[in-house]
Amino acid sequence: MLYCMQEKELYTNYEYVYNYEALRQTRREILPLDLMNKKETRRMIMKLGFIGTGNMAGAIMGGIIKKGIFKPEEIIGSDIFEPGRERAKAEYGINVTADNKEVVESSEIVVLSVKPQFYASTIAEIKDSVKEGQIIITIAPGKTLEWLGEQFGKAVKIIRTMPNTPAMVGEGMTAACPNEHVTEEELKYAVSILSAFGKVEVVPERLMDVVVSTSGSSPAYVFMFIEAMADAAVADGMPRAQAYKFAAQAVYGSAKMVLETGKHPGELKDMVCSPGGTTIEAVRVLENMGFRSAVIEAMKACAEISKNM
Repeated sequence: MLYCMQEKELYTNYEYVYNYEALRQTRREILPLDLMNKKETRRMIMKLGFIGTGNMAGAIMGGIIKKGIFKPEEIIGSDIFEPGRERAKAEYGINVTADNKEVVESSEIVVLSVKPQFYASTIAEIKDSVKEGQIIITIAPGKTLEWLGEQFGKAVKIIRTMPNTPAMVGEGMTAACPNEHVTEEELKYAVSILSAFGKVEVVPERLMDVVVSTSGSSPAYVFMFIEAMADAAVADGMPRAQAYKFAAQAVYGSAKMVLETGKHPGELKDMVCSPGGTTIEAVRVLENMGFRSAVIEAMKACAEISKNM
């Protein structure tokens, strides 16, 4: 059993399973029989349900469908706003409803993908419909496992996660943290699903607010950096479309070097900086303008907001 609320260092890398049939077999082994009954109505045959169909839910849906983990017809999503429901249906081909309870009653795994300020009211609405053995995945910053458990008011299997929007292109980074009711096999199964749209790390809950600032929100910082580089390139005469391509590919390649070489980012930076050259001059200006400090302070502010949500 894995207990995220304890101070265990759960930096676990699982052997992720992408084969759909293997996932089906895993699901048979860990989920209750009443959730596996194929003879029941639609309310019992959805494999994955989303309450909320916004950007993050869409990113997750897109990654899962693209990798073939689940078919669109095996996913159901609810949204109180009709345009949101219709967009999800049109873009991903999933089943949609305005009824949050229908999602819970229909699905083996439920993803709560509403905004954090709506978590309390949403859980109050659905808690009586949650079945024994059902897995609830949350993606709200600041909502702790203890708080979530109090809202449900009963023993519920909860996996707190923090994904990010690069999941839309299969390059997401997700942190996962289970409560004490989730078995190791159930966690592996959930991680196998989450890994369909990127990388996953199991972390102790005390690091979840750090995850928010480091990977959850950081795509926005990176997009600003790419935009700023492109603006500078345009100012120096490069066409904008080409500027975005050069800047984005440079960021993508640099990130890949960090991940694949295992070298310290500082060492990789020094490899680009020739003595008296153009790059070290640019680095000098960035340092003088407070680039490093601005990033650190922004992330600390982000983490602090996450703690108080």
